[in-house]
Amino acid sequence: MGLDDYQQLEFSRRPNGVLLITLNRPEKYNAADEVMHAELARVWKDVDADPQTRVAVVTGAGKAFSAGGDLGMVERMAGDYDRVSHMLREMSDLVYNIIDCEKPIVSAINGVAVGAGTVAALLADVAIAAEDARIGDGHVKLGVAAGDHAAIIWPLLAGMAKARYHLLTGEMITGAEAERIGMVAKAVPRDQVLDEALRVADVLATGSQPAIRLTKKALNNWLRAAGPTFDASAAYEMLTFLGPDVVEGAAALREKRPPRFPSANA
Repeated sequence: MGLDDYQQLEFSRRPNGVLLITLNRPEKYNAADEVMHAELARVWKDVDADPQTRVAVVTGAGKAFSAGGDLGMVERMAGDYDRVSHMLREMSDLVYNIIDCEKPIVSAINGVAVGAGTVAALLADVAIAAEDARIGDGHVKLGVAAGDHAAIIWPLLAGMAKARYHLLTGEMITGAEAERIGMVAKAVPRDQVLDEALRVADVLATGSQPAIRLTKKALNNWLRAAGPTFDASAAYEMLTFLGPDVVEGAAALREKRPPRFPSANA
């Protein structure tokens, strides 16, 4: 496994074959730029192929898990067909590589997890969140359709009513609320998140590996069955990156003001 090749993911090997993966861009609240997004898409294949790893734990450096897609990356993508086409392929790789990784993945959601950051957070087999973490999918507030992971996993975790509400409004939830509605397995005080995630990972790493991996494989058929829904949502997101609303959405974020979407002012 070429872990030395990664620039924005940090790796630490723990006992019993537990690999801790840390999104390491704390000065940007671990927002995913082109480098991190590419690394998040590829790392799960490396985890799957690594004979030393039985379980992966993913968390964020500093105060955040991930603040979503880097605003500069969003601005560079807007209206750029080649960048958008590349991102569509990479987004699909990220989601399907997590689903197809035979080894269990545990997420330690230590702070805000938005947009692209919630892909690994919520597609993980076991998600542990800080009670005061803020979790959400703000695509619609940016002016693009909710792609990434949202359509494939939110309805399964929280039910269609909650998924519709949060994905259509972009309203965020706390870790405690996420546990209540079934979005995460557990919510614990912030200073206990990583310890609890590592404890769960150790249980998985010392259990029957074929039994655990094949149980994961069977359960993830629910996600594979929803693959066409995800594929459509990813395409819709990239389609809206070619429209005018995302330009206004990015400008509003940059200027810290409410957006005035062209489609809402026609």
